[in-house]
Amino acid sequence: MTARRRDIDLANWPVAILAGGLATRLRPATDKIPKALLSVAGEPFLVHQLRLLHSEGFRKIVLCVGYLGELIEAKIGDGKRLGLQIDYSFDGPTLLGTGGALKRAISKLGEQFLVIYGDSYMPVDYAAVVEAFVRSEKPALMTVFENEGRWDASNVWFEAGEIHRYDKKVRTPEMRHIDYGISVLTAAVFAGFPDNAPFDLADLYSRLVSEKQMAAYEVKQRFYEIGSAEGLAELDALLRNNTVSLPA
Repeated sequence: MTARRRDIDLANWPVAILAGGLATRLRPATDKIPKALLSVAGEPFLVHQLRLLHSEGFRKIVLCVGYLGELIEAKIGDGKRLGLQIDYSFDGPTLLGTGGALKRAISKLGEQFLVIYGDSYMPVDYAAVVEAFVRSEKPALMTVFENEGRWDASNVWFEAGEIHRYDKKVRTPEMRHIDYGISVLTAAVFAGFPDNAPFDLADLYSRLVSEKQMAAYEVKQRFYEIGSAEGLAELDALLRNNTVSLPA
C-alpha cells in the first residue's frame, strides 16, 4: 500500500470510470462485448482497474456506461466481491460522450470526485493527485505526463507547473505532455453544459484551461491502455508476468 497523508482518505472520494464508448478501433472483438470486459491476463480489464483502485484506498465507484453497459453491470455487479461499492449511470437511448455521461452521473458522484478513462491502466500514487487538487484550491485538476508523442499524440502545453494550452485537435510544438487520464473535478464546473446532451470532456477541459481554472499534477509513470490491439496485447503480457510497476 502506498504511504498516505493522514488527512487524505480516498475512501471518501468517488471515482467515475468512463466506460461507455463504442470501441470501434477494437472491432470485431467489441461487436458483442464492451471494451471494459475484454480479457486481459485472464480477467476482464475492468476487474484489473477496480482492483488497482481498491489497493489505492478507493471504495466508491460510479461506472458511466452506454454501449453494452448492461453486460458490464451483469458481470461486475455491486462490487462487494472486490470490496467496493459500485453504482451505474447509463447514457440512455443516446450516447452522451465523455462530458455528457459525467454530467448525468453528478447526482451519484457528489461535489468532488476523480475521473478516469475506462480503457486506461494507471499505476500511480492517487493520494498525491488528490492532495495536489486540494492544495491548488481550483475547481479542477488534470494529471499530465511528458509523452513526447511516444504512446499517443501529445496535447498539452505544460510548463512551470501550469497548463498553458490543451487541445486534442490542433497540436503545437510546445505540446510535449499528454492528458494522462486521471482528473479531479467539482460538480460546479459542469454548470454551463446542458443536461442529457452529448458533449466531450475535452471541451470542458479546454475551457477550464483557458480560464486558468485547471490545476495540474505531473505524473512520472507511463500509462497503459487497451484502446488499441497493440496496447491490449502489451498490457496483457505485462500483467501476466507481473511486470507493471506499481507505486511504492
